[in-house]
Amino acid sequence: MEMTVNEMNNSMASGFFSAPFWQSAFRPFYLFGVIYGLGVMGLWLLTTLGTVDFIPPMGSLQLWHGHEMVFGFSGAVVAGFILTALPGWAGTEEIRGGRLALLVLLWFLGRIAVYGGGYIPGYAVLLLDSSLYLAATIMVLPGLLRAQNRHYLALLPILLMLCGGNVIFHLAVRDGDMARASWGIQVGLMAIVVKFILAGGFLATVFTGNALRQKKGLELVISPLLEYISALSLGLFIYGVLADVSEEVAGSFAFMAAGVQLVRFLRWRTWLILDAPLVLIMHLSYLWFIAALILFGVAAFVDGIGPQVWLHAFTIGALGLMMLSLITRVALRHTGRPLVPARVMIWSFALMFFVAFPRVFVALGFLSESWLVVTAVIWLVSFAIYIMVHGLLLIKPGLPKRDGPKGRAVESAS
Repeated sequence: MEMTVNEMNNSMASGFFSAPFWQSAFRPFYLFGVIYGLGVMGLWLLTTLGTVDFIPPMGSLQLWHGHEMVFGFSGAVVAGFILTALPGWAGTEEIRGGRLALLVLLWFLGRIAVYGGGYIPGYAVLLLDSSLYLAATIMVLPGLLRAQNRHYLALLPILLMLCGGNVIFHLAVRDGDMARASWGIQVGLMAIVVKFILAGGFLATVFTGNALRQKKGLELVISPLLEYISALSLGLFIYGVLADVSEEVAGSFAFMAAGVQLVRFLRWRTWLILDAPLVLIMHLSYLWFIAALILFGVAAFVDGIGPQVWLHAFTIGALGLMMLSLITRVALRHTGRPLVPARVMIWSFALMFFVAFPRVFVALGFLSESWLVVTAVIWLVSFAIYIMVHGLLLIKPGLPKRDGPKGRAVESAS
């Protein structure tokens, strides 16, 4: 019997959305997000060099670059991370198939709206560009409310801060208030800081403990008191960045957070896991985070050091490294591959770690701005290597899942 038109359409849709690419959020969001990040950074570089006559949709190259790197590139990677991790962590249903495709479509529509702002009403741009984070929150909230461990609800503020920061940004651009638009980007950036804290603190601790146990037979004892103090200090730092407090108060919060994170970092005994690259790179990323906090504090008390210094230490040294580490780990783990990065990925990690130094030195005035070209190219190469190595893995079917040792639930979920 011949199929009806509706049956044919349903069959085609079912077959399309049942492809491996739509079975886990990390696949489309990592692939499209990283490729888009390469495009944004490349376009920024060519415009800065004068090679391309690009007119930013917000009228400011700096605002456009900051907005798209936070809400376009990083936002996609953060969404992929949260939606992939929650089923393993909290036991929620995985967002896949048509629902996942809808979220990816919302992300694409947001990018289209940003560049078509001259032809699309401002409120439509705001709605389209912020809808991904709100829709993702709505999709995962029922499962999180049913989960036994309510602590995972703490992941939702990350999505809501990205949504709120984006709304603030677009309203400010509509009103011509560039200072408030910049603050909206800061809200989104602080959402990524929260995600970094969870990944760099909680996951790094878990993965370090696993590595020490397997390689050295040692246990990493987690201090609940230290973890609470750490969360409090970082919460105060975020408050200092976003709230209307004096520079000295915000700087003091940053110094306090840096001191607590340094104590936490030293407990990880980095020197014992030098042969575990995916864990080691998280440690090096966390060192850059501590350095960024210190630079923020110094800038609050020393004239001549601008806010861009700590920002580049965080976005390139800390966030760039942590992002490469996690998206590599997730791509390998969730496609059934061993957690052994390709040799060329080790080069990618090394490039990202070292390129943060000249970028910070440029911001400090120790190097000329001609070095910006070098740092941008190296950043591009680092993430291009990721796409070269893992791009097809994100599309192709995964290998059969391997049973891991007990006590690895969090790692297998990440």
